[in-house]
Amino acid sequence: MVKINNKNHWETVYETKQPNEVSWTQENPKTSLDFIRKTHLGKTAKIIDIGGGDSKLVDFLLEEGYEDITVLDISANALERAQKRLGKKAEKVSWIVSDIIDFIPETIYDIWHDRATFHFLTTEKQIKKYTDSIEKWVSNYFIIGTFSEIGPTKCSGLDIKQYSEMDIENQFSNHFKKIKCIKENHITPFETKQNFIFCVLKKIN
Repeated sequence: MVKINNKNHWETVYETKQPNEVSWTQENPKTSLDFIRKTHLGKTAKIIDIGGGDSKLVDFLLEEGYEDITVLDISANALERAQKRLGKKAEKVSWIVSDIIDFIPETIYDIWHDRATFHFLTTEKQIKKYTDSIEKWVSNYFIIGTFSEIGPTKCSGLDIKQYSEMDIENQFSNHFKKIKCIKENHITPFETKQNFIFCVLKKIN
């Protein structure tokens, strides 16, 4: 039942609000792009953007020549909005409507990018499912942006889980080694600040 309500929540958000009316909108996802570039995996790397919604990360990746991009989101409305914005370019992208907890990939990804999805997983069971997925389906890099320990405690009316740099490192240490973490303030369209911790981790083979 929770899952259905969760999906309904996000479908309603993307049906009723414009990008300038939601806190997570970014005109230029600079930190995500910097971390993806610094993996030096090249333009054919398989990249998945978890909870990508109508984020503009995909626009920038296409512009830079990345050829194998997947965007996953729980909301079909969010993905449709991104597809309309991209027009013909949307055909170059794989689009998946799924709750991340239910997602069973059909391929292994070189780069798994997640800005602001992981912190919505608040139970041990949800977090374990997520960590099991990246252990199995990520071959190289895991890039995560999540609310820091001084960030918000809620988002879009939902409870979230905050993380410090050490929390992130410890959470994924069985299979990933932290390369770099930075803290940054995301300035929302309403001119408020949300403190994020962004980390790139490398798969331990």
